[in-house]
Parts: sequence; C-alpha cells; structure tokens
Amino acid sequence: MDAIFKALGDPARRALLDALRQKDGQSLSDLEATLTEMSRFGVMKHLKVLEDAHLIVTRKDGRFKYHYLNPLPLQEVADRWIEPLVQRPTARAVTRLKRKLESETKMTKPDFMMQTFIDCTHDALWDALTRGELMGQYHFGCEKVEGDHEKPGDEIDMYFPPEMGGGVMLSNRVISIDPKSRIEMSFVPGWSDDPNESRCVYLLEPEARGMKLTIEHYDLAPSDDGVQEGWARFAAGLKSWLETGSTVRFSMANAG
Repeated sequence: MDAIFKALGDPARRALLDALRQKDGQSLSDLEATLTEMSRFGVMKHLKVLEDAHLIVTRKDGRFKYHYLNPLPLQEVADRWIEPLVQRPTARAVTRLKRKLESETKMTKPDFMMQTFIDCTHDALWDALTRGELMGQYHFGCEKVEGDHEKPGDEIDMYFPPEMGGGVMLSNRVISIDPKSRIEMSFVPGWSDDPNESRCVYLLEPEARGMKLTIEHYDLAPSDDGVQEGWARFAAGLKSWLETGSTVRFSMANAG
C-alpha cells in the first residue's frame, strides 16, 4: 500500500491517471500529450512507477503498448481508509472510470482491463472460475449459478436473488479455452431490455507466491456503464473467498 500512496503523491502521475480515467487503453505516444513539458523518458519513468504500484496494467499489441487504469488497488485503499470513515461505497466512484472507445483498434485491444493478485493455488483459482457451484460461493450478486466452463460451448447462467425476481442476471458461453491459463467467453447481461453481447477473457498466471488474474472485456457499449464496477466487486469477492474461505459479497444492491 505504501507504493500506491507514493505513486499518487506526484502530480505528474496523477495527471496520467486522470488521462486514463478519461480514455482508457492509451499508448505511450498518446500519454505524452498529457505531460507536454516532460521528455518521453520522463513519462516512461512515471508510467513504470504506476505499473509497479499496480495502478495501471499494460497490454502489448504488435509494436504498441497500451495502458489501462487498474481500479482494484484504489478500491482497496478506499475500503480500508475511506469507507470506514464515511460509511458508504466510495470505491464506486473510483471504479466507474471506463468510457466507450471509438477507434480503429477496437477489436484488437480490450475496452476494459484489470488485474488482481490472489494468494491461492493454480487449481483453486481455475476451479473457482470454471465451476458454477463454486462461483455461487463468492459472486457479489447471486448465489444460484447453473452450469460449468470446461469446454467451448459450455454455458453458465447466474440468477438474481429471489427478492429481485430470480431471473437470469448474466449468461456466459465459452468461446475458447486453454486449460489452466485462458478462458474467452461471451457476456450477455440479463438486467437490460436490450442487452449488448460482448466478450470477456480470464488470463491466469502463476506468481512466485499465488496467482495473477487478468480480466479483459471487449466490445463494450455506452449502455454497459457499470460493468467495470461489477468486475471490481466480482474480483474482490473471489479474492476474499479464495484467501480466507469466507463468503464476502460486495453487493451493488447495498451501495448508497
């Protein structure tokens, strides 16, 4: 957490985060325009500090490297230092940072990306992401989950709780799967009368201790505002459950 506060203490780095809040997925050349009086090398140094603090995550696409704001560390800061003081989900304002990208590279890079690090085994994380019965143990919005993700074509349906009608909240269908490393799925929300079908990807990477999970989301529409916050709550519940064995639902229904 010290690295986060150190990274946020510099106005140039805060300006870079503001730039990514306005438009996620920017290249180094794009971000240089934010700090016009600084050299390219200077901008790179600030980006490295932000990356080391996990406040941004990057993705390479050919010759280009794109930078994304990672809301999870900011949510953890808010949960620990802000929420107990104001007694409301202030992380909600932090994680609602994504806006629709309109560029020619839309299909080659994600519209939204986040990473988290979980102190668990590779098998435990894989099972939690692919077995519906386990997903219901930690998902922020539902306890009833039907189906599994084991091969292309497999579907999982997540249901609203009975007090919210009990209908399908979200459906995922496996598009492609690399066992223990990658799952690509369709993402069809059930909370909209005119749902936009998009795509999401889980990437699993072993660390010296625990696992790194990267979540990418493609083809988001303007009407999908709020999906990013849902991912933050999903990842927080998953991490808590795998590390402690206890169910903690960071429910959006309780947000003020």
